[in-house]
Amino acid sequence: MLSVREVTASASTDRQGMRLLISGRDGTALNHLKTLSQGLPNLQVSTRLVSNGHTDPLYGLEQMPDFLLLRVSHLWREELAALLLHPVKERPPLLVCGPLDEREGMRLAMQAGARDFLPEPVAAEDLQSALNRMQMELHADQGAAGKLIAVMNAKGGSGASMLACNLAHQLSVLGGRTLLLDLDLQFGSLAHSLDVLPTHSHTDVLQQIDSLDSVALRGFCSHFSPTLHVLGGRTDELCLSQEIRLEQLDSLLRLARNTYDWVVVDLPRHIDHLTGITLEQSDRVYIVLQQSLSHLQDANRLVRILRDDLGVQSSRLHVVINRFDKTSPFKPKDISDALRCNDLQKLPNDYAVVSESQNTGVPLEFHAPRAAITLSLRELSQNLIGVEASEAGLFKRTFNRLFGG
Repeated sequence: MLSVREVTASASTDRQGMRLLISGRDGTALNHLKTLSQGLPNLQVSTRLVSNGHTDPLYGLEQMPDFLLLRVSHLWREELAALLLHPVKERPPLLVCGPLDEREGMRLAMQAGARDFLPEPVAAEDLQSALNRMQMELHADQGAAGKLIAVMNAKGGSGASMLACNLAHQLSVLGGRTLLLDLDLQFGSLAHSLDVLPTHSHTDVLQQIDSLDSVALRGFCSHFSPTLHVLGGRTDELCLSQEIRLEQLDSLLRLARNTYDWVVVDLPRHIDHLTGITLEQSDRVYIVLQQSLSHLQDANRLVRILRDDLGVQSSRLHVVINRFDKTSPFKPKDISDALRCNDLQKLPNDYAVVSESQNTGVPLEFHAPRAAITLSLRELSQNLIGVEASEAGLFKRTFNRLFGG
C-alpha cells in the first residue's frame, strides 16, 4: 500500500504563484530542500514523502505541479523509469538531486526531462537559480509578457544611455532574452555603444507593426548576441516624433514584451505621447542624475510630472546617482528626501573605464569585469531579476565533473 504524506508550505493567499512539488523518501532532506526553495517569491512549495509502495513521484496526484524537484533514493532507477512512463506533455519541468553520481543515472534523468541535476549538499543559490531559470522558461513557453524597463535622464548627459546599454547586457546574460530599444529618434547611440550596425530601424518596424509577429521582430533587430537584440534608428534617416502614431508604439511595446523576457527602453529627456505610453507600460523606471543642484531640481520636476501628471506609481520609480562622489555636498539622503524616493542606487565615478567601453563598443561586463562601475551594474541587474543567476548551468558543471567535458 502506498503511504504518502503531503505538507504544503505556509503562504498567504495573496502571494500564490507557481507550484513546486518536492518529492522523495527522506523526510529530513525534503524539509531542507523546502527551506532552501522558499527564498524565491511567488512560489508555492509542497513536499511529498513517499515511504513505500509506488516509486512514481507523480502517482495519484489530483493536480500536477508546475515544477517537480525529485530527491532520488537508492531506488533512483525505478523512480526515473516511472517518470518516463508518463507522456512528455504530462511531465512537469524536472529538477533532480540526491545520490546519483553514476552515468546511467544522469542519462536517465535527462531522458525523464530533467533541466538540472543538483549535487548534494545542495546550495541555496544553486537551487534558487535553477528554479528561477525554469520559471522564466515556463513564462516564455506560455507567452507571458516580459518586463519593460525604462531608463531616463533627469538632466542631459547624466548617463541614462550607458545604464540602459549595460543593464540590457547584464539582463541578457543573467535573466534571459533581452531587447534594447532606443527611442531617442534622432540622436540615439545605443547601436554604437554595442558596436552593431543596424540594417533596419525602429521606423521600419513601426510602419509595419500591424503585420509583424515575434519572428519578424527579431529579424528586424540587430543581434549583439543570441540573447541581446538592439532596435534603434539609422544615422542616415531623420525621424520626427509626430510621424509615429501612439497606436504603433503601443503595438510595438506589446509585441516586444511577448517576444522577450526583458525590454529595456532608453527614453529621450522630454515628455510626449511616445515617452508617455512607454512610462505608462513600464514595470520599472530608472531616473538617472548626478550630484548637483541643477540635476536635483530637474529630477524633482521630472519625478513630480511622472507621479502627478502621468500617474506612475512611486513603487515603480527608482533613482540612480551616476558618478557618485561621497565628498559631494549633495548626499544620498538629501536626494532621497527631496525626491521622496527610498530606493536609491549609486554608480561610482569610473569615467575613463566607461568612456573606453563606449568608444570601443564593448559592454562593461566584457571590457572591465572587475571595475567598480561594473560590479555596481551587476548588483543592480541582479536586484532587478531578484535572484543571482549562476555563471554556468548546473548540468554543464555536473557533466564536466562526471565525464571530463
